[in-house]
Amino acid sequence: MNSVDLSLCGAHLSALGSGALWWPDEALLVVSDLHLGKSDRIARRGGATLPPYETYDTLDRLAHDLEVTGATQVICLGDSFDDLMAANTLPEHERLWIIRLQAGRRWVWIEGNHDPGPISFGGTHLAEFALGPLTFRHIAEAGATGEISGHYHPKASVKARGRSISRPAFLIDRDRLIMPAYGTYTGGLRSTSDALCSLMAKDAHAILTGPNPVTIPMPRNA
Repeated sequence: MNSVDLSLCGAHLSALGSGALWWPDEALLVVSDLHLGKSDRIARRGGATLPPYETYDTLDRLAHDLEVTGATQVICLGDSFDDLMAANTLPEHERLWIIRLQAGRRWVWIEGNHDPGPISFGGTHLAEFALGPLTFRHIAEAGATGEISGHYHPKASVKARGRSISRPAFLIDRDRLIMPAYGTYTGGLRSTSDALCSLMAKDAHAILTGPNPVTIPMPRNA
């Protein structure tokens, strides 16, 4: 696996290049902000027509990560669906694909701001979930410790060969980790934003996703 090993409050984790988080001791895979059904939601609300392949692409990458890691537990950190109607109107073959991925696994759906209620899939539906020293929720809370969250879709930039490369990124400090968005059709919030700078400690790091994940000091505004 292309990954970066890290530790948060005594839990030994791996940030995968795909944007998923792997906790080997718990056989747990964590993904955030899948936003399944986004192209449908945008079209339904009169927006631009986008190629409707993002759900397939996102589920294909998730299936690969599950196979490679052998995960027996999965946490989806909220905004798994772009809205509740998207969750209820996925094509049948995509619904069945999700059900197959869930089979034989403990599956936890954390509620997000896009999907704030129970959805018509199996698994457990929770506002947040605690396991060992870690708490999993959708939106970071000020003052939290051992927190893993999503919501912000962080991205960070690094200079390489004279140009700036921007990628979705994990942000981590001694108390918290903010996950990148896993979904194919998701934008990002720069790590230099006030919202992310106020949440993360001054010595926070960013782990840029991609085929060769890179760890850098978290870029900030001066």
